Amino acid sequence: MDATSLTSNLFSFAFGSGEADEAGARLALPVFSEEKRETLFEDLAASGAERGFDLFESEDWLVGLRIEPARGGIGEISEAIYGDLQTVARRRKRELTRLWNYVPGINGPTPEGIEAYRAFCRGRAAAFERGGWRGALPAASAVGGESDVIAVMFAAARERPVMRENPEQVPAYEYPPDYGPRSPSFSRAAQVTADGRRWTFVSGTAAIKGHRSVARGDLGGQIDCTLDNLRLISRECGLGDGLAAGRPGAGRHFKVYLRREYDFPAARARLEGALLKAGDRVVWLRSDICRSELLIEIEATVVEQGRGDQRAGTTAR
Repeated sequence: MDATSLTSNLFSFAFGSGEADEAGARLALPVFSEEKRETLFEDLAASGAERGFDLFESEDWLVGLRIEPARGGIGEISEAIYGDLQTVARRRKRELTRLWNYVPGINGPTPEGIEAYRAFCRGRAAAFERGGWRGALPAASAVGGESDVIAVMFAAARERPVMRENPEQVPAYEYPPDYGPRSPSFSRAAQVTADGRRWTFVSGTAAIKGHRSVARGDLGGQIDCTLDNLRLISRECGLGDGLAAGRPGAGRHFKVYLRREYDFPAARARLEGALLKAGDRVVWLRSDICRSELLIEIEATVVEQGRGDQRAGTTAR
């Protein structure tokens, strides 16, 4: 993975092979479609480095990116990164809102004998606990990344975000111990007003009901369940059933992660129209997913002009 200083105020996260050029970073995950980069934050300027993070700021946003060699224990590295990013956000008076994690060998074993994702979750949870977090946590996704680095990007807003949960899913941070020594530390969605717009960040969403995976080995069944979960969290966020599809002034950004390359044609045919509409920005990626039985994961960001009412939700520190 490569990172580079910005030459303009356009920050993007690129995927696939090639040079980093004007992107904030590039991760060499295979890309299935013409869209190869996600550009969410259009008014950021480089703001130096702190605690290993390259930082970019606007009036309301602080975005940080850290790429670290995956030497030593994934849990220990994750705990250090998450401790540092909380320190950086506090010092710059921002509230953690959304995190993106790319974990090497995410479904593989660590030297201590537990899955890499579970080790990552343990380290992340320990850092949040030390940082004083209680209850709801930022929106997040965690998928497989390059084999030799762990990459973490955060977005922190000036205002405190509101966290949302899917009524048909157990909050991830309350999962039972079946899923590892510490529960995953994220909320299903986060909403915040920043730079004069309302932002809705929907975490990585897959075929999970309650806390159990469904439709094992069945791509179509997993897509149906994932779409239902997206519909439910969309309602909780006040975006209707379709993540603000068709609303004037709503920009919609998606990343679709597929475990198996050969599933791309079927997944695209199913999602185009059912979820993805003309004008959406969509990046399709080949990546392992946090549970080895899951075949697809979808994350979304919806940006609306004007300020929305976010008072119905809760967050905690």
